[in-house]
Amino acid sequence: MKLAKRLQSLMPALALATASMPAWAQPAATATGTYQAATGGTGGPIANQLNLQPAATQIASEIYSLHNWMMIVCLVIFVAVFGVMFYSIFKHRKSVGHKAATFHESTAVEIAWTVVPFLIVIGMALPATRTVVGMKDTSNADITIKATGMQWKWGYDYLAGEGEGISFVSNLATPRSQVGEPGIKPTAARGENYLIEVDNEVVVPVNKKIRIVTTANDVIHAWMIPAFGVKQDAIPGFVRDTWFKSEHTGTFRGNCAELCGKEHAFMPIVVKVVTAEEYTAWVDGKKKEMAALADDPNKTWTIDELKTKGEKVYTANCAVCHQANGKGVPGAFAPLDGSAIVNGPKPPQIDVLLHGQKSGKYPAEMPAWKQLSDTDIAAVITYTRNNWSNKPAENIVQPAEIVAARK
Repeated sequence: MKLAKRLQSLMPALALATASMPAWAQPAATATGTYQAATGGTGGPIANQLNLQPAATQIASEIYSLHNWMMIVCLVIFVAVFGVMFYSIFKHRKSVGHKAATFHESTAVEIAWTVVPFLIVIGMALPATRTVVGMKDTSNADITIKATGMQWKWGYDYLAGEGEGISFVSNLATPRSQVGEPGIKPTAARGENYLIEVDNEVVVPVNKKIRIVTTANDVIHAWMIPAFGVKQDAIPGFVRDTWFKSEHTGTFRGNCAELCGKEHAFMPIVVKVVTAEEYTAWVDGKKKEMAALADDPNKTWTIDELKTKGEKVYTANCAVCHQANGKGVPGAFAPLDGSAIVNGPKPPQIDVLLHGQKSGKYPAEMPAWKQLSDTDIAAVITYTRNNWSNKPAENIVQPAEIVAARK
């Protein structure tokens, strides 16, 4: 009876602790200005940072609270268990005349050390379960964006909501002069956002539920923004999803969080959260930009036009593996300079760009690049066929040939 009464007396405290934890279903706070001003955070990692990044979403706040709560519980258990253990060792040591006890079994003790841990686990599991359920609830999203991981960049497609139809590829913007090359030291000083800056940011409105659908076209990647409390694997052939609802405007930075190959450290994620008015203006501008950049696949380009455009496509998408000099990386990535495919008939090279290739000669698979436009693929093939020591008989590819190969 005494034990039962003691357990009963613990229940109000347990209920109070559970109620004090944040619930994912609570309405989100309204935006209080920029993230930097409201939280003092940068939206990315900080030198000598000792704790989690300041939260920008309700879910991230709950994760932070759960982290602190469970650390306190673990600390109390640690102090209690080791305190009793060290006290017993010191107070009952043989050198002061104590002898080992000879008692055997204690029903009360056995019940206590079974029930108390059970209550502790329940006290930790209830708020954690609510948060996990909230993290998985991607319903009723205002905007849906597909994030496709690839070696080593992210592709984004706005699938639903304001901005539907927008798509772009997001590459690392840190200059190679700051990074260097294999065996070559960097020649420029590192910038403020070294390795966590991109050429195309994901732009979303504040206080709107954003669903992120993740997948990949080569190996496993992971889309992670710590300030949002978001980390979701992107797996080839599978679709996963997550969501966030930022309570602050500002720029938020993350990285691919799955070891995905040689350039794993070079595929950052940057999300810019803006006001509703700014987002509408961005959508209008982005759609006009996409319309202006859209090329007529039936246009006949000159070889010089294709080479100029192809060099830009190659630098942004191909140089990271095949190197700027086309020599590749021995034992890792195939060289294009002197390649039999590049110097041979056009159809095999077009097929490799559209469908990828696993030759078995190199550990890394050549991924498909069908997400590039017809003009970009034609241009980069033409560039490789007319650069370095390559001198094939068929030295130019027109966008119309790519259109035909896709069918």
